[in-house]
Amino acid sequence: MTTTNTIRNLIVAGALAATGLSFASPVLAAPADLELIQSYVGNWRGTGTLNNAGQPGESVRCRLNITRSNAEKINFSGRCAIAGTTLSMAGTMAYISAANRYEAIMTSNTSFKGVAIGTRRGSNVTFNLQSVDDNGETSRVRAGFGLTGDTINVDFEVTNADGTKIVADIPFDRN
Repeated sequence: MTTTNTIRNLIVAGALAATGLSFASPVLAAPADLELIQSYVGNWRGTGTLNNAGQPGESVRCRLNITRSNAEKINFSGRCAIAGTTLSMAGTMAYISAANRYEAIMTSNTSFKGVAIGTRRGSNVTFNLQSVDDNGETSRVRAGFGLTGDTINVDFEVTNADGTKIVADIPFDRN
């Protein structure tokens, strides 16, 4: 997988993690999960660092708009910039109570499209997904986030097919 494709997938995963979640009906979904989803509604900006397999860190800048779709789900759209590349993404996030998990469905201006599966521990949710690039190479992505006050702390890690890792940490603040 090329570094540019890996960075794009990493930014997509981070943006997915940063947005919140919920699909199940209000009767089935836990009130705490619905409250968590709605707490992310707003406009967010984040700046952080991406480290690629031992190379010097690069600055990542993102903005994210999260809107309420209904009590059970939210929609998101956003953009991230890194190393002269701009990534845009849009999608929906949900809590699926029947499966006791979070899901984020998204599209982007890259070849990446997919569903990220998340689990909650306290006020943090960790997403795991596999990304396959245009050459058929698979990367494993882990993206975690937690909301503290008006900051979403996002950290993620991509493990490439060759075993190299890319890691990033991006705090998002409300605008």
